[in-house]
Amino acid sequence: MKARELFAFDKPVAISAVLLSLVGLLFIYSASSYSAELEFGDAFRYVKTQAVALPLGVACMLALSRVAPEKLMKWSPAVYIAGLAMLAAVFIPGLGVENYGATVQPSELAKFAMVMMLARIAAKRGADTFPRLLLLLGAGGAVCVLIMLEPNMSVTVCAAGAVFAVAFVAGARGRHLAVVLVPALAAAVCLVLAEPYRVRRLLAFLDPWQSPLDEGYQLIQSYYALGAGGLFGVGLFSSRQKYLFLPFAESDFILSVIGEETGLFGVLALLVPFAVITVRGIRTARLARDRYSSYLAAGVTALIALQTLVNVGVVCGALPPTGLPLPFVSAGGTSLVANLAATGMLLSVSRGTEKPFLTLKELRGVPAAKVQGGRA
Repeated sequence: MKARELFAFDKPVAISAVLLSLVGLLFIYSASSYSAELEFGDAFRYVKTQAVALPLGVACMLALSRVAPEKLMKWSPAVYIAGLAMLAAVFIPGLGVENYGATVQPSELAKFAMVMMLARIAAKRGADTFPRLLLLLGAGGAVCVLIMLEPNMSVTVCAAGAVFAVAFVAGARGRHLAVVLVPALAAAVCLVLAEPYRVRRLLAFLDPWQSPLDEGYQLIQSYYALGAGGLFGVGLFSSRQKYLFLPFAESDFILSVIGEETGLFGVLALLVPFAVITVRGIRTARLARDRYSSYLAAGVTALIALQTLVNVGVVCGALPPTGLPLPFVSAGGTSLVANLAATGMLLSVSRGTEKPFLTLKELRGVPAAKVQGGRA
């Protein structure tokens, strides 16, 4: 196989994903070296785990980039069922353990399996009628419910956002989405109120200084890190918040350490590759050669973009604190492999984008039943 054929995909997306992963290795070491040395006697503990996951993730990305979207569509039901099974296995005594340092996180894999299945359902049935929309939302809702029961509300919100993104692109009508969205938001409010710790987090988000040593502590420490960084940062490996002041500095709040060490300009530079993946992912969805490819690219892009936005919002205090990693960058081998593998599916779709078939506006106006071979 010629190298030209092997890499005949959207190179800016692939380069951005790998670059973010490498930057993640650097700052995982910076953020975790002190705490890892104290806890495990090995300053490279988290870096080693990530370094093992990185080549595996890149291999998955390159392998999936060679798999035709038609095969991904064929595999979707099996992958979706496997994702549900992994989520359900969490509740089996002895298998599911609530652990911040878990090496395998089923929700990270299941959310992308969900997108594969949603794209298949939307491609075959569409979402232009209410029953068809309910079928699509039911498949996504099953995954969201299991993730919520773990409990992991932040990942649930991102997964639900991807479900609605696929439904919208698949032609769901605005009034139908509104009918579903209103009770979904009401249910989300009830879930927040049902758990005291979520209420405390929400109150701490509104005024973290009311509980500076409890629920507001993490957000305040993030403010200190970002404030100390200023425009240009205090210098690489010179963060002070990583010395056990900022909890989960290597994972959920790694952006705070990046902001402290590289400043505002460093954070903005880090967001550029995310913007490249998002913009080119939308382009790939728009120019895809068939409906399944388009919906798959839209779903993958929506998941990565939403998770990035939520993580940035939490670190900056614009959103309530949640346990959500920054894609490609935060410590977590499962998350890294899952995101790189999903990028591989996006690259697979990008191989067939030489000729546009419909714009998104045109796409929404054509019932799925009238589409043959991905064209009206």
